[in-house]
Amino acid sequence: MNDISNEARTTDDGILADRLRNDFEDVRVEVGKRIIGQRDVVELILLTLLGGGNSLLVGVPGLAKTLLVHTVAQVLDLRFSRIQFTPDLMPSDITGTDLVQEDPSTGRRELKFNPGPVFTNILLADEINRTPPKTQSALLEAMQEHRLTVQGRTYTLDPPFFVFATQNPIELEGTYPLPEAQLDRFMFEIELGYLDNDDELEVVLSTTGAAPGALRRVVTANDLVAYQGLVRRVPIAESVAQHAVDIVRASRPGDARAPAFVARWLSYGASVRAAQYLVLGAKARALLHGRHHVGFEDVRAVARPVLRHRLLRNFHAEAEGVDTLQIIDRLLAEVPAGEETAS
Repeated sequence: MNDISNEARTTDDGILADRLRNDFEDVRVEVGKRIIGQRDVVELILLTLLGGGNSLLVGVPGLAKTLLVHTVAQVLDLRFSRIQFTPDLMPSDITGTDLVQEDPSTGRRELKFNPGPVFTNILLADEINRTPPKTQSALLEAMQEHRLTVQGRTYTLDPPFFVFATQNPIELEGTYPLPEAQLDRFMFEIELGYLDNDDELEVVLSTTGAAPGALRRVVTANDLVAYQGLVRRVPIAESVAQHAVDIVRASRPGDARAPAFVARWLSYGASVRAAQYLVLGAKARALLHGRHHVGFEDVRAVARPVLRHRLLRNFHAEAEGVDTLQIIDRLLAEVPAGEETAS
């Protein structure tokens, strides 16, 4: 009975995997009607959604970070909320609070919970580093547990739920850097750069002409939840999973397998959560590229966005002008992929 059940499930998962790839190719097409270029960024957004994580988007103003996330929410038919983080923002402005409400028929007053903007599918936390740590931490429970505790009561967030936070890397005066505990809860740090000449020209022409048409909704919330379950069922060879662990362990100063440059340039390396996200991101990437198993190249392809915000440089790295991406690239060179075994 178990064998038959497993075979049927494998067959169903194969069909679901093909459907996922086709659906998300359609998602790319629809998103591309509003977002020109940025293909790698769009892919990382989609990997975040399929992996059930949250991501941090870093880029200067004017690179369409808000438009990108809102467009993806529209194409996936997900509820969308945006919070502009400011120094005076309170935790209750995110979570909601109890309000005194009067029953018009009886005149009786009672406390009723008024949900905040976090009760959505995709929450855009705009310039999250502009609000104090107390308010930033209001998102921690929601990001990790998909639930909130307000006035002693726990409220569960409807699936799927994601947080996409943005940061401006050039205006740091009056900001509150995210603590490492909160940074670690982001699956990826996604860096947005300037477009090339042709893409920028296309943006200028398309946004200064006639209003764009409506977007087609491609994937539903229920579809996305099913795809997230499929991602976790994707087989991965132990050798490939070990490669993810090797990369993470090599980033930790003091670990026996860490290269000498790690101890010289880093104060702290990546956590276990980094290895988990390397594997989840690799599984999602394999499906997105039409493969039903995970390869070493999938793990290595997501290493930069997974590790970028998890490696804490020391003063030696800063003094020598060594940035985090250079350290990650050297890590990947020092921890080569082995030979794959059958999953």
